[in-house]
Amino acid sequence: MSLKTFRTYQLAVDFHRACKTLRLPGYLKDQLLRASSSVALNIAEGSAKPTAPDQRRFYAIALGSLRESQAALDLLGGAPTEILSLADQLGGCLYRLCHSRS
Repeated sequence: MSLKTFRTYQLAVDFHRACKTLRLPGYLKDQLLRASSSVALNIAEGSAKPTAPDQRRFYAIALGSLRESQAALDLLGGAPTEILSLADQLGGCLYRLCHSRS
């Protein structure tokens, strides 16, 4: 599977890019950018694993990093609705990947 056609990966890249535009205190921005980049990186790595259980493990790590990102956005307070909606959409896709049977 190509990452260019992997919808969940593309959503993760969009989410990270959106997070980069936010104005936050330095300590929180650094944490948010690390967590949001981890989402995309773990999706990419998981997609290259040969077995479904290995893939799901990396997708679960990506979901954890997304939740960390969402917590940082909660701490910010008043995050743009577009970013919060994108995070929710990405979370749904990751949840499905983590719980797929194939």
